[in-house]
Amino acid sequence: MGHNVKVSIIGVLDMLKFKNMSKVREATIQAAEPEEIVGEFAINQNAKALHPDYIEVVVDQIVDHAGAGAKSFILKKEDGSPLPYFRAGQYISLKLKIGDSFVTRAYSVSSAPKWALEGKYAITVKANPNGFAADWMLENFQVGTRLTISSPQGYFHYENLRDNKNVIALAGGSGITPFLSMAYAIRDGAEDFRLTILSGSRNEESILFREEFDKIQAATDKVKVVHVLSDEEKEGFEHGFITADLIQKYADGDYSVFICGPAAMYDFLKGELAKLDLPKRLIRSEAQGVTKKVWEEPGYPKKAKGKVFKLTVKQGADEYVIDASANEPVLVALERAGIKAPSRCRSGECGWCRSRLVSGDVYINPEKDVRRFADKKNGEIHPCVSFPVSDLVLEVPGEYFPE
Repeated sequence: MGHNVKVSIIGVLDMLKFKNMSKVREATIQAAEPEEIVGEFAINQNAKALHPDYIEVVVDQIVDHAGAGAKSFILKKEDGSPLPYFRAGQYISLKLKIGDSFVTRAYSVSSAPKWALEGKYAITVKANPNGFAADWMLENFQVGTRLTISSPQGYFHYENLRDNKNVIALAGGSGITPFLSMAYAIRDGAEDFRLTILSGSRNEESILFREEFDKIQAATDKVKVVHVLSDEEKEGFEHGFITADLIQKYADGDYSVFICGPAAMYDFLKGELAKLDLPKRLIRSEAQGVTKKVWEEPGYPKKAKGKVFKLTVKQGADEYVIDASANEPVLVALERAGIKAPSRCRSGECGWCRSRLVSGDVYINPEKDVRRFADKKNGEIHPCVSFPVSDLVLEVPGEYFPE
């Protein structure tokens, strides 16, 4: 059955205008001067400003937390322009050249998100006698030191569609840094939730950011900090370790749990958190890197422990043959050999280091294996959490490092 549709003269003109739109646009383009056509859309400019691949900064100020064996480095662009905004709890990755090695290290931003608008980030580095990069940074970073960093990233931040309004934060040592940023964000109105921090330290002298948290608690009743001392018993402090009982003592109604600290703390808390019977979605933990004793993991092939394998690295037109210890991630072997390999989180999450395993076998802890299905099917691995258990051939993307 047909329909009679009446179109006004204005409607006809609109349709003709629409029909001729492409012709008008083409005529306008052809008539324009070249400099009027060439340019960049505002949305692309905003994307580059908010999510740059890398940022050049300088160390503007150094704060020494002597009692805690740590220093905070305040970074800014030389021209003082704003830095990309971030969610409290996210991290930045530093690109470093230490001796002949090109390495990256990820550090939570410990400053308030609003500092980014003022052109500043702060990171806090704690001494690590058994580490490689931390002590080097503490010794070598000075005011004026130039650095290349990534834009902020990571998923360790509050999300109101997922997390409860009450958050119990469990921090150990320098793991307090993302929670300091969250506390600042709550104080400044950038975040809206209640944050109770159970902060573990060895003794009162080693407490990190005590004065900063005291000022935040004086400014808002949405942040509460409870200091837990493992090696001292003092009035006004909890003593021992962070346990399920201690969490329940300070929990108020329904709550989420956020965790950031050393590997030993994570191992201890697994048993304690199991006692709370919380849904898995309500327990969040910051990426913690790989174990130092991979051979103790149940799925690791014990016969590989201590062995050294040959790693053939194909990077563009270049090819290298290097040694790779079964006791360390493939990424560490690449760094030791002075190969400029991509990396950011060093915990298997971001996928920045994704490389193709041409041949050979690696061990990956199932809990650290967050590769996409397509990556697994195509033989892609994350070298930061992959341990060689045979000779390997690996295709590694190139990466920029400042010399």
